[in-house]
Amino acid sequence: MKFEWKGVMPALTTKFTSADTLDLPLFEKNLRAQLAAGVEGIILGGTLGEASVLTTEEKETLIKFAIEKTEGRIPVILNIAEGSTRAALEQAALGKKWGVDGLMMLPPMRYVPDHRELVTYFRTVADSTDLPIMIYNNPVDYKTLVTLDAFEELTGCANITAVKESTRDVSNVTRMRNRFGNRYRIFCGVDTLTFEELAAGADGLVAGLVCAFPAETVALYKLIKAGRLKEALELYRWFLPLLELDIHVKLVQYIKLAEQQTGIGSEQVRAPRLPLIGEERKRILNIINTGIATRPDLGSTKERGLSI
Repeated sequence: MKFEWKGVMPALTTKFTSADTLDLPLFEKNLRAQLAAGVEGIILGGTLGEASVLTTEEKETLIKFAIEKTEGRIPVILNIAEGSTRAALEQAALGKKWGVDGLMMLPPMRYVPDHRELVTYFRTVADSTDLPIMIYNNPVDYKTLVTLDAFEELTGCANITAVKESTRDVSNVTRMRNRFGNRYRIFCGVDTLTFEELAAGADGLVAGLVCAFPAETVALYKLIKAGRLKEALELYRWFLPLLELDIHVKLVQYIKLAEQQTGIGSEQVRAPRLPLIGEERKRILNIINTGIATRPDLGSTKERGLSI
């Protein structure tokens, strides 16, 4: 599928049963909620998807199931987060075999490469496939910064076409635009910077809380892109306490609990992660339930004139 990197692309969670197996019916329920809200792609195998504790067979099952259920309506993207170039090449080849429409790639895991090593890593994988690639730039959590100079060298890879901008520096959106124009599509990758980065010209969102609040996330994106900033800011201010759940080490547990409370997921996680307990669970539930209780009445995007 040929597609454009734009809009809201959820980094979907992986649903598990109480027996620690894939819960495909619940995954489908969430997926259908995302489609109904108007997301323009989904990303599987990311941090939120607990990819580090999934087997290759489970990844294959999720990918093929998602492709079957989306029926070509939106692209299905596979995240690659590997420690070696060989493993990254294997994942890219498997993604192609399974039928994914694109790849999102982190720098090498557990080792912080220098400039030459980083560029060579991305270029090697890009040269091995014809799938479009989004580079995930998150030096805060993964300790490797993909610099502007690295992106300059990677312009020679025609299929590296987008970036998930998670540097936490809002001005990096403008730096990328100033240097590369529209050569790279830019996605905000930090939920709490949604308003600021879209207003600065980002093309879309790779979002987390969209897993529990798809309609609100899509509406926020569309309001900002329509220039209706006053309405967008009102929605964003309601949303921010929830969006802050995305920037914690336990974002998986927090967002899964939010999915459970909104009826499109469960709090089942895979060990070593454990479900929340005690005061922490009570505190996070209070944030989530307060958000649900004060949830804005969006109406339909058609009624609001949001047809972007």
